[in-house]
Amino acid sequence: MPPSALLPALLLAATAFAGTAQASDISVVGLFPGKAVLVIDGGTPKTFAIGASVAPGVRLAAVAGDSVTLDTNGRRQTIELGAHLNRTPADGAAKVTLQADARGHFMAQGQINGGTIRMLVDTGATLIALPAQDAQRLGIDYRKGVPGMVNTANGLAPVYRIQLASVKIGDIVLNQVDAVVQENGLPYALLGMSFLKRTEMRRDGEQMTLTRRF
Repeated sequence: MPPSALLPALLLAATAFAGTAQASDISVVGLFPGKAVLVIDGGTPKTFAIGASVAPGVRLAAVAGDSVTLDTNGRRQTIELGAHLNRTPADGAAKVTLQADARGHFMAQGQINGGTIRMLVDTGATLIALPAQDAQRLGIDYRKGVPGMVNTANGLAPVYRIQLASVKIGDIVLNQVDAVVQENGLPYALLGMSFLKRTEMRRDGEQMTLTRRF
């Protein structure tokens, strides 16, 4: 079973990594004296010391208070903890490449409505599906959604159909994405077809590349 979606956001380990030559998105997920924990293009969180190269042409220049300063080819930009810097890829393609885990599952580290979350790619799920605890952590008032019921391994479970303002996986950002929130029986979030159908999916061995279509 994949790790619980309830793990602290700063400690989540994702299997997504950049699908482009240059980083298109840099998120700040943790800060320590002289160091920062960054997520590059939705990949695995990594710790960088001041002066380290974060991505081609990007260096961690400073860590102060609740923000970091990045030097991008001589241009300095400050990013606060929990925020991200979007850098448009040279070819304009919005894509992300995911690596299969030991069980052959594809897990994606992403953001929903600006909050970080880890999701299992599931082409059998019609919509993105969120456990209620994740929805609450993300500040989603899901009970204002359309109620319904689904069958689970533990019997019937109540769900609420909602619409997510934004879903981001790597370089791909989609707005107004349909989803359901399940109150029990769902151990982790599912990245379903309401997101995946808007991408081109290509699998090459242990890697899957998603490219935004619309």
